[in-house]
Amino acid sequence: MQVETLFFLVILIFSVIIHEIAHGYVAEMLGDPTARLAGRLTLNPVPHIDPLGSIILPALMLIGSGGSFAFGWAKPVPYNPYNLRNQKWGTVLVGAAGALANLFIALVFGLMIRFHAELGIIPGTPFFEILGTITFLNIILAVFNMIPFPPLDGAKVLFSVLPYRFQQIHDYLEHNWLLFIVFVFFFAQYIIQPISSFLLRAITGFGI
Repeated sequence: MQVETLFFLVILIFSVIIHEIAHGYVAEMLGDPTARLAGRLTLNPVPHIDPLGSIILPALMLIGSGGSFAFGWAKPVPYNPYNLRNQKWGTVLVGAAGALANLFIALVFGLMIRFHAELGIIPGTPFFEILGTITFLNIILAVFNMIPFPPLDGAKVLFSVLPYRFQQIHDYLEHNWLLFIVFVFFFAQYIIQPISSFLLRAITGFGI
């Protein structure tokens, strides 16, 4: 595996780990200690790594795409919504926390790209490319996870604010993975890519 591919994989792993930790920290702040008690509020990758989603699939995607694209996930951080002080809006905040964490990371590193001249960062250097990878990967993770389709975070947010009678729609979609795959491909082409490109340009001043 090339150094660039390995580094991309490392960035991806830690980005999805931070995404999951954010869920756990917000749940803790809102009254649910489940993630902490499970030892999941840590940057140590070992408790978070899902062998398929964190290593095997991203590595195969990177190799298959020549090191240009990969996606993955970590083990979901456990939480008990019944422990939250406000079960409705607490669930919304916990669900949105991961994407917001990824957007924050993208904003920090993306602004370093936007103000690269002031910071003495030279475009085209390995460090500049690293900043771009971190920024764009975290934007992709944030946008993808906010798709309102189970089991993604966007569905948790959406169905938490909808009346309870819509829960049966959530349960139906959650048990039909073929629909999920079709839906994701639709979103990838018509929504994820355009939104991600817009956010990248808005934050960094550079497009793809």
